Amino acid sequence: MILKHLFAATLAASATLVSFWPDRPQANPRTTVAAPLMQKRGPLIVSRDPAPRPAALTQGPSLFAGQAGGSMFAPLPPRPAGTDQHATAGTSRLAAPDRRIMLAGPVGDRDVYIIRQVIGQAESHRDGYDAVVFGADIQPPDRPTRLTIGEIYAWIDATPGQNHAIGRYQFIPSTLRRVVREAGLSENHLFSPSVQDRLADVLLHEAGLQAVRRGDMGRHRFMNNLARIWAGLPTSSGRSHYHGYAGNKASISWARFDAELQQVFPDQG
Repeated sequence: MILKHLFAATLAASATLVSFWPDRPQANPRTTVAAPLMQKRGPLIVSRDPAPRPAALTQGPSLFAGQAGGSMFAPLPPRPAGTDQHATAGTSRLAAPDRRIMLAGPVGDRDVYIIRQVIGQAESHRDGYDAVVFGADIQPPDRPTRLTIGEIYAWIDATPGQNHAIGRYQFIPSTLRRVVREAGLSENHLFSPSVQDRLADVLLHEAGLQAVRRGDMGRHRFMNNLARIWAGLPTSSGRSHYHGYAGNKASISWARFDAELQQVFPDQG
């Protein structure tokens, strides 16, 4: 009998609990608006295998060394020959404007001084830095070293149809304009001896001065490169690279040319 009454009491208590327990959560008035937004939001981090990137995105230059495509901080590849319409055949451009080369290398600038002397003897032995090619019927308005580069350009433009080689190194117009840009100079600079030397250094660099200093180029090859730039210098054949063209011929012998450069490059024959 006692068990019967205890069982009945237990059933009544269970019914009371069920009546107070809701079938689903009641809406909180503070979250009624926010709840749908939260239900629509996706997870912040999705764990999945990334889709493969297109080859065009994985094979380009990288800011970091070691990744496919190389590094944007790595040295630029050598400039292909023939990419500059004004460049001398077989030579390369300077890596950067205003780069001085005369003090680079174990022999200092003695080699540059001797090379300049040889070129000056071959090209302008009489008037030096103030030399103007004999074929110029209309001379510049003043001595070249007293003129600015801009004034020389103006003389060239005002006297078409004649030869305009000028200065100790007998720069022709196209070469003059190019090396002025390479050296980082402007038309306001005087065409002074130091400026002319600086412009010639661009051409010495292009001919391979640094390579012959390092021993990567033979002296004779370097000499032939110089002869392709200056018509008064002989090639290893003994004649100017431009022999017979516009009256050009070598004005010094190959033996003398070789003897002069052997002073500074004795082991690079």
